Amino acid sequence: MIDAASAFDRGLYALFSRHADSPRHDRDRRRYRGASVGPSFDVFLARVYGLSWAAFAAVTLGTAGLALVAPPGAVESASALVHDALPVVNRLDAPDVPRTYAAAGTGLVAGAAAKRSVVYGGSRYLLWVASARRANIERTLPGAVRYLRALAAGSDGHRAMLRKVAEQDAYGETAVALRAVLNRAALTGSLDSGLRMVARDTPSRDLLSPFLLKFREHAAQGEDALAGYLRLESRMLSHRQARTRQRATDFLELLAELFIVMLVLPALLVIVLTVMAVLAPGLSASVATPLGTTTTRALLVYGSAGFVLLVGAAAAWLVASLRPPDQAPPSYAGSETLGGVARNATRNPPDAALVCAPLAGLVAAGCWALGYRPTNVALFGYAAFALPVGAVAVRRARRDDAKDRELKDFVHAVAGHVSLGRPFAEAVERVARDVDSGALQADVEDLAFNLSLVTRDGEDVRAAALDRFVERVGTPMAAQTMGLVTGALDVGSDAEDVFETLQTEVGRLYHERKALRSSLLVYVAVGWTTALLVVGIMVAVNGYVLDGFAQLSTVSGSTAGMALNPDAVDPARDRFRFYVVAQATMLACGWFAGSASRGVYEALLHSGLLATVGYVVFAGAGMV
Repeated sequence: MIDAASAFDRGLYALFSRHADSPRHDRDRRRYRGASVGPSFDVFLARVYGLSWAAFAAVTLGTAGLALVAPPGAVESASALVHDALPVVNRLDAPDVPRTYAAAGTGLVAGAAAKRSVVYGGSRYLLWVASARRANIERTLPGAVRYLRALAAGSDGHRAMLRKVAEQDAYGETAVALRAVLNRAALTGSLDSGLRMVARDTPSRDLLSPFLLKFREHAAQGEDALAGYLRLESRMLSHRQARTRQRATDFLELLAELFIVMLVLPALLVIVLTVMAVLAPGLSASVATPLGTTTTRALLVYGSAGFVLLVGAAAAWLVASLRPPDQAPPSYAGSETLGGVARNATRNPPDAALVCAPLAGLVAAGCWALGYRPTNVALFGYAAFALPVGAVAVRRARRDDAKDRELKDFVHAVAGHVSLGRPFAEAVERVARDVDSGALQADVEDLAFNLSLVTRDGEDVRAAALDRFVERVGTPMAAQTMGLVTGALDVGSDAEDVFETLQTEVGRLYHERKALRSSLLVYVAVGWTTALLVVGIMVAVNGYVLDGFAQLSTVSGSTAGMALNPDAVDPARDRFRFYVVAQATMLACGWFAGSASRGVYEALLHSGLLATVGYVVFAGAGMV
């Protein structure tokens, strides 16, 4: 299979490699170096051109075939449309072209457009990949530089420093770039060459490229110059990161305002349609759909509900994407065995989801048996799944918050002992014995016990003990900070300097997380307020307006000369449609509010709660 693919690539290379030397692809070559998506730009471009010719053949034959088998009336209508739409051409008489020639010409035009689109798509693909890598580098470089600053006090050399950062998956594309530096340095025998080559090829021309060149320059001047540069660069990058977060916050404010408008407008549209249906009989005209016959107004109403759900999903995704990566909600891993799922169902959201999914199916089946409408059956099933899973996630998040709070205090306590000259293991043992670490106490005691094995098993146990501690704590902040200790101490950094940097890093992450949560709670309130506002509007219209229009339409049916539709308003039918739009708004607002709070699992909780509130209000008012 590999040989066949290699032979195929060689054939494409022989046919299309000449395009790689064309000046039109110079920009694509630069993008390719930044995207780093394959072994050779020539091979990649040959594949793109091979795919473009395949698309040309497929689209040409397909379009020509469709033109030949299409009904004559359809072909004539399409030809007339094209003739009338083109300027100058529409002033000339249409020539009588044989159908075979017209089909061939149409196929060739469509095939040429498809071929060009594939080549253009290959160029855009390189741009998208390079842009994604650049964005990832800009997000992860500040943390990597702070890590390098802690490593700079070590004595194992610059390659060891870079290797420690490159081994950390938390630094994303920055770690990938540093691995490329080390690989090229190994091939050329010179770290300077590796730094220069990666600085030339990286997509982050404004950030990583100058950093690598300055790192090379200051490393040549001595350890003190490099440490001073890393200290200054870490501050500069932190300020830049803060400005980026402020811009994201400003954009989020605009998003929240747009979100309110786009969710309130569909509800108002449904009300206006109900009013207009009395005056515009055309809204009640029958429309054939694949699911059966309905009316124009019904399509608009249910289309509005679908639009609201799309807006809610898009807003939730945008909120999640605007959240800083180092402040992202944790991604929980599910248990691998059924016993583990059962034991951890009350503590781990993925396990809770596995347990609650069949229960939600049973709830939906029971509601169906009781005669509820399909919409309510789906909502009850969704709530039966979302509420317990979201509750487990909130409970886990609160426990993780408590651990992060104690982790900050734990690091400060250990740093105090290390500053007095005590070894790291002894400092942890004293903290475990003398300080109450609350939710973190069991994890600290386990770390102290594992570190006590260092004296017998060697220094490698320290890294294993810290890895076990991070795994037991299970929070992103623990993973982001405690790995710094392992790497820095392994390269021979001074323990006091390491813990001074660690205190700064832990304090920064904790306070940034608290500030971010406080700012995002505003958008939780926005989501709930919008949802309750829409419910209030819908209930008020149902209670005080709908019956009046029903009476008006009834009167119009018995009064001569009134051009009103007597069947336009059916209170029971229209109340249910209002209810559907309101519940779609509840779900959308819940997704937005939960994503702003703590991510996907809390989005389930908020949407489930709001859907339940919506049903209780409508059912309590006798409207469903």
